[in-house]
Amino acid sequence: MSTSDPTAALVARLAAGDQTALAELFSLYRANLQRMVNFRLDPRLNGRVSASDVVQETYLDAVKRVPHFLSKPEMPFYVWLRLLAGQRLVDLHRQHLGARMRSVGREVSINRDGSPSAASACLAAHLVGECTSPSRAVERAELLAKVEEALESLEPIDREVLSLRHFEELSNADTAAILGIETAAASKRYLRALHRLKTALASAGCEM
Repeated sequence: MSTSDPTAALVARLAAGDQTALAELFSLYRANLQRMVNFRLDPRLNGRVSASDVVQETYLDAVKRVPHFLSKPEMPFYVWLRLLAGQRLVDLHRQHLGARMRSVGREVSINRDGSPSAASACLAAHLVGECTSPSRAVERAELLAKVEEALESLEPIDREVLSLRHFEELSNADTAAILGIETAAASKRYLRALHRLKTALASAGCEM
């Protein structure tokens, strides 16, 4: 990484023992982490678990596990931070949902970090939320069903690539690291899945 990269400079400070560097690093990625948690937190936990609380707990986990991060110099800081958040989410889902974790279309995680996979219903709800007005309830329900069907036609890993790139706004390199695949493969999967999904959405009268 370039020495002008603020992340690289802060990681160097952290490795040198500067404890304030972790708080600065966390601040750089707080919004990204909040977006990830909001997207991955099971909607059945609304009212019981706050995404902001999950983010704060992730920071406390990070404070305790700095040596773990420093022992993996090849891992980007945000990928590591997201790993901690994913583990926190899995624990919360197990605690509150137990045997119901895999209901409502929730799949076994395909992410290398074990974070909850994006279910088609969740993806569809976010896409339809971007495309329609809540006042158009009938059209919204019909579109939701069409979008969910289109997403179900994709391979699970392609849905995950879409989730990471489109909703979490991650780079191709970070997406590949999270999924444990080559960057070229992640790029090809993203472009292919995006094309298929855009085609399906256009036929349903919605454009991404």
